[in-house]
Amino acid sequence: MGNGRRVAVVTGASQGIGAGLVAALRDRGYQIVATARSMEPTTDPDVVTVPGDIVDPATADNVISAAVSRFGRVDTLINNAGIFISKPFTDYTEEDFTAIINVNVAGFYRITQRAVDVMVKQAGGHIVNVTTSLVEQPSAKVPSVLASLTKGGLNAATKSLAMEYATRGIRVNAVSLGNIKTSMHPAETYEALAKLHPVGRMGEIGDIVTGVLYLESAPFVTGEILHIDGGQSAGH
Repeated sequence: MGNGRRVAVVTGASQGIGAGLVAALRDRGYQIVATARSMEPTTDPDVVTVPGDIVDPATADNVISAAVSRFGRVDTLINNAGIFISKPFTDYTEEDFTAIINVNVAGFYRITQRAVDVMVKQAGGHIVNVTTSLVEQPSAKVPSVLASLTKGGLNAATKSLAMEYATRGIRVNAVSLGNIKTSMHPAETYEALAKLHPVGRMGEIGDIVTGVLYLESAPFVTGEILHIDGGQSAGH
């Protein structure tokens, strides 16, 4: 099965960066499996929507199975689903901790494991993980230890997987983000958030899409953490 077209799986695909990635990949002829907790059905024959919480182990099975049964392969997995909660360290609750670990770590682990299994059999693939530059450049203005704990783990896993599968045609990269204009941030916070970046503005969804498409088209790049953060990771 398969028709030579590339097949991408995008998590957190219902809005924001995920929806932007789905649209950009479709424009380039990709077939897509899009998943999020709430996904509207689509009439596009080249897009399969799979509603499901990435926290649920069954979601990973359902998403990767849908890609293989409908399109025959998985060329790209974009791990975009994530949770970010900014709080002083001692204000985090047990519920906060569990939710962030489940989405940012367990959700990544399950769907990536299933995708890699398919990619090994087809002798190729590409994984892109979405992380944050707060891992390397923390800010007292944005207390977010649990983001650093989980997304820092993703940075490390990106390099580890890249090395483990480099000789089997599978590349693994990450995009490390600054603050991006999405519904995650209320409009009234934009001015303050823009000042956190040396370039003096927030990122746009298009900035992230451009970075992911670059990694998609760069066969000699693996284990890379591409900072799309307005200079945030370089300093202040």
